[in-house]
Amino acid sequence: MPVDKKELIKVLKKIDESSKKRNFTESVEIAVNLKDIDLKKPENRINTELVLPNDIEKEPRVCIIASGEVAVKAKELNANVLDKDELQSLAGNKKAMRKLAKSFDFFVASVDLMPLVGRILGAVLGPRGKMPKPIPPNADLRSIIENYKKTIRLRMRDNPCLHAKVGIRGMDEEKLAENINAVISFLEEKLERGPNNIKSIYVKTTMGSPVKVPYVRGKR
Repeated sequence: MPVDKKELIKVLKKIDESSKKRNFTESVEIAVNLKDIDLKKPENRINTELVLPNDIEKEPRVCIIASGEVAVKAKELNANVLDKDELQSLAGNKKAMRKLAKSFDFFVASVDLMPLVGRILGAVLGPRGKMPKPIPPNADLRSIIENYKKTIRLRMRDNPCLHAKVGIRGMDEEKLAENINAVISFLEEKLERGPNNIKSIYVKTTMGSPVKVPYVRGKR
């Protein structure tokens, strides 16, 4: 069950009071340690995007792979666009593909280019958990881009620990608490034994020390 919002706000205040002020904006991150999970089974690994209740207040780096009308609309929105010719020029250039993968947090692609994206970028984006989501026909690109302001990537492969960014330091504490609880609720639903697979939860800033969250397991 989600953590009481008042308790989470106490944790967030403690983090803010105990952490030095930095000359850059620190992220607020959640770390969830899991237990009794066999990660050799693919179904127990996590690799997904999660839409949070609130913006994480840090501009997402989204690459739109598209051609034709979709590419035109994306450029009108000043989005980062990789067109078909540029995509094809990457074929075989591993250095350029790795640079592209590192430059963006999320990728989306028009449906007609998905097979080509898979052939050219699959070997680079796949292992990083960044394979593009297809852009539905007649989709509102502005809404897709805006939605990524609330989207985080949850990924767990070899270690039973999951880290995720839930906001930034100085962000409204209630909104941060809601984002933290959204991650917890997702894991409780996703994990085979729900809350009983969660060993401990910590929250920290980028450079700060972790503070334990008072997590109480509900029945499942």
